[in-house]
Amino acid sequence: MAEVWKSDQKIIGENIRKARKAAKLTQEELAEKLSTYRRTVSRWETGRNLPDIDILLEMAELFNVELIEIIDGERKNNIDIKESNIKVADYSEESKRKLMRNMHYLFIGGTLAGIIYMILLFTDHQDNFFGGLCLGIMFGMLIVGVIMTSRYGFLIREKKLSLIRKLGVK
Repeated sequence: MAEVWKSDQKIIGENIRKARKAAKLTQEELAEKLSTYRRTVSRWETGRNLPDIDILLEMAELFNVELIEIIDGERKNNIDIKESNIKVADYSEESKRKLMRNMHYLFIGGTLAGIIYMILLFTDHQDNFFGGLCLGIMFGMLIVGVIMTSRYGFLIREKKLSLIRKLGVK
């Protein structure tokens, strides 16, 4: 599934690029309209990253196309609602998987820092800079991981996005 999604990422990226060019926008102009960076738009277009579903919805509105047309890349006159919903759900599911994968990396990093700290503790070397660094990383990652996987993580991400859009921060 992961390899299939990678090729889909490239296809979606190419579709974003085509839609942007059809709208006669530069990457910089699209980034400005979506309150993001030009580099981010470039990453979307190359398929290295994909925008969140809310940004894809903004793009569809900006380009005056259906969301499924950005995902599939073809203009459709008679859109099959069921097929459209399935593709959007798949896209959303992949975004959730990507977030959870990043959270796993966060927990693994915190766990490794904790193990290193425990080794330093048992060898009576925990009072140096490296021991303090490991302890800080361990607790920092643990706290961030707990917050981001709780219901507050979603609220924080939504607040951050709305604030970025309101301020027009690039």
